[in-house]
Amino acid sequence: MRAAACAAALSLAAPAAASDFVLAQPIDCILGETCHIQSYVDRDAGPGAQDYRCGTLSYDGHKGTDFALPTLAEMRAGVDVLAAAPGVVAGWRDGMPDSGYSEASAPQIDGRECGNGVVLRHAGGYETQYCHLKRGSLRVRDGERVAVGTVLGQVGLSGLTEFPHLHLSLRRDGAEIDPFDSAGTETCGPGDAHLWQSAPPYQPGGMLMAGFAPGIPGYDAVQAGSAARAELARDAPGLVLFGYAYGGQTGDTMRLVISGPQGAVIDEVMPIDADQARFFRAAGKRRPAGGWPAGRYFGEVELRRNGQVLGRLTREISLR
Repeated sequence: MRAAACAAALSLAAPAAASDFVLAQPIDCILGETCHIQSYVDRDAGPGAQDYRCGTLSYDGHKGTDFALPTLAEMRAGVDVLAAAPGVVAGWRDGMPDSGYSEASAPQIDGRECGNGVVLRHAGGYETQYCHLKRGSLRVRDGERVAVGTVLGQVGLSGLTEFPHLHLSLRRDGAEIDPFDSAGTETCGPGDAHLWQSAPPYQPGGMLMAGFAPGIPGYDAVQAGSAARAELARDAPGLVLFGYAYGGQTGDTMRLVISGPQGAVIDEVMPIDADQARFFRAAGKRRPAGGWPAGRYFGEVELRRNGQVLGRLTREISLR
């Protein structure tokens, strides 16, 4: 059974009101566990950015909802993109590489920011668009009728993106709509005007992954999902715990704690000194004289905001 079927268990809001058109979860993952919403529609008409809860999970001019994977490892393993409503394929594109955005790729992406994608037309003048799909993964073609939950392709890194995610846009008669606030209200909060079968819960930030390493890992390895080690030797040059998170705000903190066979190793609280869509922090110690004591080591990473825990992950590792 696809993870989309689990979305009802995660709902925080009632079904959409006063609309015959509703959306199912468009990605086969479990929100809050194997994926998360990185960005919402920008509701700020000015140069700033604000999501439908008046939070910071958006950026200026963003016109969709971004369902993101933790790292490139999940993308490479394959995560299906699903039709959020029954409709007809009105357009598609495939063949763009999963290279993400860079200055070098900008000329090739210009005018094709969506990357590989699919457009579906639905009853009532609605249209959904699915962007940044994996090259070669598309399974539908023009004119094909699809049911809700039909696999359209897989999450990729094509077009104007820096991390693997599905960008879902919703339009009615050509006008962009926020599926979390289809009425365009000015007040903050979920309200009753969303268009979801089961409204995804709002999470203002959280943990993506955590792990142990013999030294502070490079950001590329963290993004790729290859930084964490399952085991280390007693003569490892260091014992480092790192945490990778999203939705960071100035003033947030990340606490990293390691304990081992002989008790506490580290307990550090590291500040987040700027708003960051994705970020990581790491802390640890160098190898002691004689090497690390053999045994199991336990790590805990916690992201906090104003005293509240936004996310917590625990990890363990063997030193032999």
